[in-house]
Amino acid sequence: MTDSDSEPPRVTIYGCGPDEAVLFQELAPRFGVTPTITDAPVSAATIEMASGSRCISVGHKTRISNATLLALGQAGVTYISTRSIGYNHVDVEYAGSVGITVENVCYSPDSVADYTLMLMLMAVRDAKSIVRRTDMHDYRLSELRGKELRDLTVGVIGTGRIGTAVMDRLQGFGCRILAHDNRPKTAADYVPLDELLKLSDMVTLHAPLNADTRHLLDQRRMEQMKPGALIVNTGRGALIDTEALVQALESGRLGGAALDVLEGEEGIFYADRRDEPIDSKPLLRLQSLPNVLISPHTAYYTDHALSDMVENSLSNCLKFESRSQHG
Repeated sequence: MTDSDSEPPRVTIYGCGPDEAVLFQELAPRFGVTPTITDAPVSAATIEMASGSRCISVGHKTRISNATLLALGQAGVTYISTRSIGYNHVDVEYAGSVGITVENVCYSPDSVADYTLMLMLMAVRDAKSIVRRTDMHDYRLSELRGKELRDLTVGVIGTGRIGTAVMDRLQGFGCRILAHDNRPKTAADYVPLDELLKLSDMVTLHAPLNADTRHLLDQRRMEQMKPGALIVNTGRGALIDTEALVQALESGRLGGAALDVLEGEEGIFYADRRDEPIDSKPLLRLQSLPNVLISPHTAYYTDHALSDMVENSLSNCLKFESRSQHG
């Protein structure tokens, strides 16, 4: 709490969109929290907004520099709750070195799991080409017939809450499911990564991004995959070596990809770039391919998940304040 127990704790909420702001305003009184809300990301220019707040909440859309972390620590911030599952936009180790604890939030895994299944179905039915042709009033059947999930082997890499929710959904389609995780968590059919890649018609990524998983799917591993295999990624963009993916798709080695996340998406996704040049050549090359679906990191974005994020952000801050008081 603050120095006076009679005063509610203050929490500064950065990078807050309009829909999130409504929820924070609605829920903060229930938690006994006084919120300071801004749509600006945390940076050197906005640190003064954290004055009086030991806890802040941040979004995942903007990377927090170490210089900003240092300035936050000097301003008295001791806790950051990131409204995301991943931490790759903040250097957690450096934050700890300047006295700041960083924690993520849990939200409904169903949001990303549902979206993943949608991308899978769109990929196996060549939905991008069909919809584009229909929009141009070309109503002929595609030369490429679709596939049914029950006839495929799907490899799930990463079996945390989201990966497990994806597998639960896949069981209803009757497909063969293979799983890979360094720490198996379910009763799934776990196999080594190389075996999963060789046997799967479709591979879906749900592993966290860290030093060990960066470019988990690189050129060597893509060459191990079945000819014509599909890749779905709703995890983190850098799990895939994007340049290697582009080459594998352009050569016809892989059959397609459905990507909600992309390496180098920062500064591009979440902005209206219709009248601005896009300086990401891999993104432009991928979007030009008829067998590649790309969406702007939106799988998590449901009303249920958003409510979970806001509620758990406030809850995390209160728990930290309580630990600080009694620790």
